[in-house]
Parts: sequence; C-alpha cells; structure tokens
Amino acid sequence: MLHFESDYTMSAHPAILQALQASSQEHYAGYGLDTVSQEAQDRIRAATLNPDADIHFVAGGTQANKIVIASLLRAFEGVVATDSAHIATHEAGAIESSSHKVLTTPQVNGKLTSEALQQVLDSWENDDNRDHMVRPGMVYISHPTEFGTLYSRSELATLHSICLKHHIPLFVDGARLGYGLAAKSTDVTLPDLAQYADVFTIGGTKMGALFGEAIVLRHRDMIASFFSQIKLHGALLAKGWLLGLQFNTLFNDNLYWNIGEYADHLAMQIHDTAASKGYSFMVDSPTNQQFFTVDHQTIERLSQYMPVAVWQQRENQFDIRIATSWSTTQDDVDQLLTLL
Repeated sequence: MLHFESDYTMSAHPAILQALQASSQEHYAGYGLDTVSQEAQDRIRAATLNPDADIHFVAGGTQANKIVIASLLRAFEGVVATDSAHIATHEAGAIESSSHKVLTTPQVNGKLTSEALQQVLDSWENDDNRDHMVRPGMVYISHPTEFGTLYSRSELATLHSICLKHHIPLFVDGARLGYGLAAKSTDVTLPDLAQYADVFTIGGTKMGALFGEAIVLRHRDMIASFFSQIKLHGALLAKGWLLGLQFNTLFNDNLYWNIGEYADHLAMQIHDTAASKGYSFMVDSPTNQQFFTVDHQTIERLSQYMPVAVWQQRENQFDIRIATSWSTTQDDVDQLLTLL
C-alpha cells in the first residue's frame, strides 16, 4: 500500500529515533528547562540570526496557534486570516473557543494579499461603528500555505510593513516551514522570516519529528509570562526535553533543510510527470504538497493502491492532495507515477 495522503503517516526520522533512544537512560530537568532544550533554542537563534529570540516548544500546531493568538489579542480583538487558513478551517473552533474571532478574507492561491489585508483594516478603521465591532488585532498567515504555495520575500515585507503601520503583529504558521525553505523557487530564508514575522512557528510534526512545534517570538519581552500562558492552555509538557531533543537533532547538520529538500524533490517529480500526462493542478505548488484534479474513476483506481486525500469536489472533478515526506521512497514515487 502506498501512502501519499499526508506528510505525517510514519513515526519519525531515524535520526530523531536514535537521539531519543540514546537519551533514554539520562535524567533531565522538566518543563523544557533542561540543557538539551536550551541547546536547541540556541541552534534556532543562530539559524534565525536573532540572538534575542524567545523560543518555546509545544506538542502540536493547533496548540501553538491557539496559545500565540490568545496571548497576543485583547478580548475584543480578532485575527485576520484567509478563508482557507488552518485556523479558519481545520482547528475545530480552537481560536473561537478562546473568545477571538477569525476575520476571514478570500485567499489568492492560498495566500493573503496585501490588498485584501489593507481592505480589512481600512474597513474597520473607516467604520463609524468600529468601537462596537471586533478589532483586527493581528494577522495570521502560513508559509507554506494550506495549498503548498509560498510567499515571496517582497510579499512578506509588504505584509510586515502594513502590520507595522497599523501596530499589529504578524504571525506566521510554519507547520511545514522546512518544505518552504527548501523549495528551489523560493527567495525566503529563515532569517528573512525572523525579520518580517513578529512570531512564527517551526514545524516538527510534519517535518520528521515524532511530534513538536517551536514557537519563535521576536524577543523575550514580546509576550509577558509566555511560559505561564503555555501552562494555562494545557500545553506545557512535563518531559519537555523530548521536544527539545527532537529540535536539537533537526537543527544539527542541516537535517531540517535536508528533509525538506528531499521531499520537495520527489514532489516535483510527481508534479512534472502528472503535468506531462495532462493532469491539471488546483494551484502551482513548489513544495511537498501537490494538488491536482482527477475524475471519480481515477480516484476509484488509485484507491485500490493507496488512501486518496480528496481536498475538494466540483461535480465529477476532485482535487486530491499528494504529499511527500522524509519517509517517501523513490520506489513509492515510481509506483505512483505508473498508476497515474
């Protein structure tokens, strides 16, 4: 059976498992206050070129998003995001459960455009009844987007400039960040992201870790008592070194980038061959997620050999997602290409 339905269908990269096994007889301080977590934080600070960054580890992406957004917003504020954003679609109302509205605007190839953001902010500021309305208090984007597309450095800089002008923070969800950083067509580096985002996450779960996301704040005073905020939301792992150890491994010897580059390379093989066979794509993604359009008969045929992730349906046309990861093999790809 082939597996292309997502990028987290196997436990963890062998280097992660080896590191965890090697540490099994060691004793560590709890709650992320251990030396290995501190070493991982230092590695991330070095990689972002921001020695002042405040870094915390949590188990999952929805946890990270909810904690950051709830910590940054006041009770009457909401977060601006596209209508396809993860926080607006696939987090079971996690943001709303913290009493904050997700203020959605239409996506363009999965992205929030500067024009759409400006319109949302202007609409609130120019409304005479704005004091009776939810105030846009921050901006959320993901890189890569839900559709695998990427922001350019110029697009990030423009969004950052708008946020700066309106005195609101820009939060970048990096659940699949490694695939974006490794994409051949990108001009965005990790230091760029650290420059333009006030807060961002570095995904581990979908990048070869057993679990875990790193939350990177621009500086240590950005969110008061952030450690306590993590505890408040039930996300403070007692055995926090299990998170730190994984990120320490991912940020050693370029493993994080190597995983992204490997998966992207296989994904582009799939993209190019599917294109040559006449398949059309929902979007043009340069990363490990590929979305292309098939009919019901193709889904039935593929389903005999693999789980098929249907993203959306339009009559007899289905947009399916094919995702690669560290665990995808060249043989897997060759078999899929034969099926296509």
